[in-house]
Parts: sequence; C-alpha cells; structure tokens
Amino acid sequence: MKRQYHALSIVAPSATKIAQGLKTLEIRSWQPEQLPLKNLVIVENQRFLNNENDEDMGKIVAIVDIESVHAWQQDEFDAACATYWEAGYWAWVISNVRPIQNNKDVPAKRKIYRLELELESF
Repeated sequence: MKRQYHALSIVAPSATKIAQGLKTLEIRSWQPEQLPLKNLVIVENQRFLNNENDEDMGKIVAIVDIESVHAWQQDEFDAACATYWEAGYWAWVISNVRPIQNNKDVPAKRKIYRLELELESF
C-alpha cells in the first residue's frame, strides 16, 4: 500500500554518510516549518538544486527523524561532515537513522517535499 512521506534531497555523498551514521547534522540555510519531522525520507541525488523549480532524480538511502534545529556552531564541523564552516546556517539534528536499500529512481526536489511510496516496514 502506498503512503505519503516527507522527503529531503541531499547531494552525494552526504546522504550516504547519514545512512552510515557518520553525518549526524544536516546543515541548511533554512529551517523546517514544523518539528519534529518523523520518518523523513532522505533522497541522495547528484547535483545541487539551487533554483526554485530545480529537480533531479535520486535514490532513497535512509529514513530519519529530525527532532530539533539550532544555529550551527563551529565546533559541530565534524558532526556535519562539512568542508567549511560559515555562520548563519542551521544544524538539523538527525536521529533514528534507518538505512534503506532501494535502487528505484525517485524525484529529488528543493526543500521538504512529498513522495508517495510503497516501502516495507522500517
């Protein structure tokens, strides 16, 4: 049975690092409209989606929960698997990571979007 999920696309290899438990913070310039975000589908795609209607295709790599968001701190560089630090960004705290093995292409879009999926129990 298909079900609606919230999804977030993340450029490779960062989404894989989330699925592996290596990346525990996702850094964004914006905050989600509501928290917590339970059962958020992480879609890994290959390019940044910078413009309003940009889309790509990607693969589902994990389902996670986002319990809280706070101002990103310089000492959280490693938890974000970042290549640089800059003030003014938000750290989304990732928890309850459930890796997903799925080779099916799914849409990758900007911000948080909805995906209709038929996923087995996770």
